[in-house]
Amino acid sequence: AFACIPAEHWAKGGAGAVDAARAVIAACGSASPEKPFKLLYHDELSLKDKINKLCTDVYGAAGVEFLNDTEAKLKHFESQGYGKFPICMAKTQYSLSHDPSPKGAPTGFTVPIRDVKVFSGARFVTVFLGKISTMPGLPTRPAYYEIDVDLDQGTIVGLS
Repeated sequence: AFACIPAEHWAKGGAGAVDAARAVIAACGSASPEKPFKLLYHDELSLKDKINKLCTDVYGAAGVEFLNDTEAKLKHFESQGYGKFPICMAKTQYSLSHDPSPKGAPTGFTVPIRDVKVFSGARFVTVFLGKISTMPGLPTRPAYYEIDVDLDQGTIVGLS
């Protein structure tokens, strides 16, 4: 690690990420011949190869299983000019695998690629692993379960 910087973009927008961004720039600039900075993959790799590289080299998977029509979609994306886009993985935050139950750094599993989508404005191809909800920021039990109306008092309860 090069630095430990709080990122408060969730509360302060871009201003809350400036220090973290500067730390990333400094880390990238500190490369040396002994420890060169290198990207995980080059833009020229096929989308399928980028996904395989992420799953095996970063997550510790033994392999990848492309379900449904994901391989055909990836080829179509490439034919439409999206092949050089980076990959964004939509997966559980509870594990390095696609499955939330294994803790630590599991290895040897096969990653199921359930779906793939192009987000052309963001310039990403997003890959959906296993069962994942793409609704950001929701806890396991959303707060609305605790909100109610107290008809006797005429007040809303559970908001604080």
